[in-house]
Amino acid sequence: MRASTRVIWTVSVLMLAAVSEAIFPLPFLPFLPGFNNGFRDNNAAVKVAKPVAPGAVGKAGGRRRGGAPEAQTNWAGKWELFLENSGVSAMHAILMPVINQVQFYDATIWRISKIKLPPGVPCHVVNAKTNRIDCWAHSVLVDVNTGAIKPLSVCIPLITIHNNMISFGLCMIKYDLHLQLSTDTWCSSGGLTINGTLVSTGGYGGGANTVRYLAACKDCGWVEYPQALAAKRWYSTQATLPDGNFFVIGGRDALNYEYIPAEGQNNRKLYDSLLLRQTDDPEENNLYPFVWLNTDGNLFIFANNRSILLSPKTNQVIKEFPQLPGGARNYPGSGSSALLPIHLYVKNPKVIPAEVLICGGSKQDAYYRAGKKVFEPALQDCARMRINSAKPRWKTEMMPMPRVMSDTVILPNGDILLVNGGKRGCSGWGYGKDPAFTPILYKPRAARGKRFRELAASTIPRMYHSIAIALPDGKVLVGGSNTNDGYKYNVEFPTELRVEKFSPPYLDPALANLRPKIVNNATPKQIRYGQNFNVKVDLNQKDVTKENLKVHMLAPSFTTHSISMNMRMLFLGIVGVNPAGAGSFEIQTVAPPNGNIAPPGYYLIFAVYKGVPSIGEWIQIV
Repeated sequence: MRASTRVIWTVSVLMLAAVSEAIFPLPFLPFLPGFNNGFRDNNAAVKVAKPVAPGAVGKAGGRRRGGAPEAQTNWAGKWELFLENSGVSAMHAILMPVINQVQFYDATIWRISKIKLPPGVPCHVVNAKTNRIDCWAHSVLVDVNTGAIKPLSVCIPLITIHNNMISFGLCMIKYDLHLQLSTDTWCSSGGLTINGTLVSTGGYGGGANTVRYLAACKDCGWVEYPQALAAKRWYSTQATLPDGNFFVIGGRDALNYEYIPAEGQNNRKLYDSLLLRQTDDPEENNLYPFVWLNTDGNLFIFANNRSILLSPKTNQVIKEFPQLPGGARNYPGSGSSALLPIHLYVKNPKVIPAEVLICGGSKQDAYYRAGKKVFEPALQDCARMRINSAKPRWKTEMMPMPRVMSDTVILPNGDILLVNGGKRGCSGWGYGKDPAFTPILYKPRAARGKRFRELAASTIPRMYHSIAIALPDGKVLVGGSNTNDGYKYNVEFPTELRVEKFSPPYLDPALANLRPKIVNNATPKQIRYGQNFNVKVDLNQKDVTKENLKVHMLAPSFTTHSISMNMRMLFLGIVGVNPAGAGSFEIQTVAPPNGNIAPPGYYLIFAVYKGVPSIGEWIQIV
């Protein structure tokens, strides 16, 4: 039964889950000197490369280490306006599987957007005593191909009692006893279940303990459980575990973590986090920590400038990593991060390497100084570390420009796109300056010193509350930007409702003939761990081999506040590539070995020829 069709609420639950109407602004945090380091200071374990001059890499091609030559192009990409008005400012975004619709939602606390709830959908009741209502949508589904927008109501079923009769509705006050809840999604977290249902956690005020569900289907709606979490989670991070369940950590005044219970249940058990306690500085700087599932099933957790490896089975810290010096990387310092693509083989080693990338951020006291109208330059470094190494250490290079509040997107060919953000200040309302219009392409497999390339610039500032996600067609959807308390337009950085698509260099029209096409009806829709399976592609080329035709799998990310939760790319092992007649080829490949490598659920599968990816098709690991 779909979550959207379940009616499980009782009047007692609604009474306990009443949402506070109090509205508190982001607190001003006075600067205090110093804080307890706690962890080892291993600055000596950091290597720094010389800065790369802007434009130093002139081509997006060349031979990668351990790979076949890539197609070469000087094309810097292209921007196109996809939507003039998304209706809802894209504070949070995720690509919903199979239906190919992106979910945008903002903060219900603003009580306004640019799109009304559709006819027949009752308004949100803001205050039952005054009959104050909110008829604006705060959640929309956007079709990534047509741009069609479907507004949704973020609310839970309403139970109304009248003349001793109980009736079930949505959100409108009509009778003598009124109980309505619509918990605030502001600064929440999220991820996808094995069946493609969005699970959203936390938020503001009465939404901080909430777990919400939105199934990926045409007529599905939100279902909320306002007391499901044991702690209030505002600016927290959600991560998918090897069995498909969820872990959630951090948030304002929540120096702990917990495991999300089954739908309809409430969790009461918390686990203290020493890492969060020891990285909680005067500006916080450890909100929205980076969390990546390691290939051994443990969780890499980075907060502020330090990181650990945590076992979700024993809740023990297995490893402490060297400190990353230079400044703060998490909100409001707001660098961005990615787990670099995981390389798999037909027969995998016992320990499968995993490498984390962290780029940009701000100085430790940037939030305090921005509050005084002093906007310091953002950090310019990109650091990466092999987290399964016996002696892990950060290796640092300099980006072409400083960057804070950027979004990190793994592209279908395995390259990394850094887009959005600013060059000075930090996250927060009006706390960032000098928009970074120019995206940066980072090629993780290129030789050191040749990894960065500046691409075509956008004309739209994308500051605080921006998003970027990879689409099945290989483009990147870029939206959001609202550094204001509410929807405001006559300001330095107006609330941004325009949505763009960016075409990376591999979509150069001159490379169109190199682009494979997956034959949909000849490729499985479901696979099991370790299964051998075939991906059939149409590709009118003569030199097609298993060295230059690959299969990649990309897990969709939940993106908000410069963090891309659960973003994951797998390079599958290739058994062989065989001609299948009439310009077609059959790629014999092997599914990931277990949930440590790839949690169960939906992925976009791409065929990639000489660095040029096909359109992605949905495949599910079950």
